[in-house]
Amino acid sequence: MAFKNWDKVQIKTDDGKIIEGIAPIIISASRSTDIPAFHSKWFINRLNKGYVKWTNPFNQVPQYVSFEKTRVIVFWTKNGEPILPFLKEIENKGINYYFQFTLNDYEKEGLEPSVPKLDERIATFKKLSNIIGKNKVIWRFDPLILTDKISVEQLLNKIENIGNAINDYTNKLVISFADIEQYAKVKRNLTAAGFKYKDFDTNNLEQICEGIQKINETWGLEIATCAEGLSFAKYNIKHNKCIDDDLLIKLFRNDTVLMDFLCPKKEKKVGLSAFGGGSEPEIICDNLKDKGQRKECGCIVSKDIGQYNTCGHLCVYCYANYSEKVVRKNLSERQTDTGESIFGD
Repeated sequence: MAFKNWDKVQIKTDDGKIIEGIAPIIISASRSTDIPAFHSKWFINRLNKGYVKWTNPFNQVPQYVSFEKTRVIVFWTKNGEPILPFLKEIENKGINYYFQFTLNDYEKEGLEPSVPKLDERIATFKKLSNIIGKNKVIWRFDPLILTDKISVEQLLNKIENIGNAINDYTNKLVISFADIEQYAKVKRNLTAAGFKYKDFDTNNLEQICEGIQKINETWGLEIATCAEGLSFAKYNIKHNKCIDDDLLIKLFRNDTVLMDFLCPKKEKKVGLSAFGGGSEPEIICDNLKDKGQRKECGCIVSKDIGQYNTCGHLCVYCYANYSEKVVRKNLSERQTDTGESIFGD
């Protein structure tokens, strides 16, 4: 059975209106902006209010999203420091969560001009891991970019240097390869900023994967690619699911509501005794692939609540920011953390 739609609910807005919204089980926060880094206070305020207003970036149609049935939040960030004070508050609401934490090293090249210094981000990664456990903090080196000044060897050195610092604080590394030609505005922004990017070919893809496999011999991490059509299984690199039902089952198996959503059919293994027999029951899950993502994406369904043009990291390769001018205007006009949407309206 494939996923159809989130449940509909009635939402009472801040100004007292009753509006129909959706009540997703899984929230993504967010592929479109760094909510932990720039909008943590807003997010916690909206969690307490019980809903957010999200605007479709393509047709500008608003949608109201209720937290009434939320069981999991997947956070995406390059700087989790601002959300650390609020983690206990999220837990007290009985909501599960884990982090996709991107740690790249493009300091010298200036591809991520407004992220904190690398040593500060590494320190935050370790702090977060110590607080919530390394199985809930996934390291991403995302994206891998080749330019006239960044070679395959240099990328591998960057990965190795970071991994040597944090491999004891995570179980997994996720990588992605920049596909600049697919995104016209990314191509434009890179060119305008003076970056001469290079496309990945079969040879350098193989070099990178082989290099990571060798480096990982001392780490023992699970390695996976994000939204990559090619297989690198011979290097022990898997296809990733960033919104991952397998991980959710592993981490939050005791959440019966979440398990019923993911896997409504539960059957016992052959030979399992009526009293458990020392083994866990086999779980049969529905087909929950997120059809709103790219074909190669392995994620299951979630509702993303981020907005384009609201991430102050200003990464040159970002597809979710149209321009630095637009982002700075949006962030400067945002007066409080109390508005229904990230834009503060």
